[in-house]
Amino acid sequence: MDVDHKNVRDLIAAMFSYEFIDGGVDYDSIEQIHRGDIGEWLEALDRSGLFDEATIDAVGDRWRQRPKDLLEVLLADADEMTRRRCSVTWSVLDRFAPLADIS
Repeated sequence: MDVDHKNVRDLIAAMFSYEFIDGGVDYDSIEQIHRGDIGEWLEALDRSGLFDEATIDAVGDRWRQRPKDLLEVLLADADEMTRRRCSVTWSVLDRFAPLADIS
């Protein structure tokens, strides 16, 4: 399966987006994703049995390179306010991430 294919993205969104529906924002999860800690989500994809190993590897590579792609998948069915709150949180993490590398 091609990771850029709409069906792959839609399946992944269907699996995970319930976590952010109706304002159910988990800020710890956003911070975890921002750090690139995506193992939990890749394990869930693997356990689902919906994706072959090559697709999971490709998705993992994509999310490691661009972790915000995972956040966008999680927000696929979220309301506009939730998306905005998450976007602001991501921006704040972007600003503080270089400082975390110093300490």
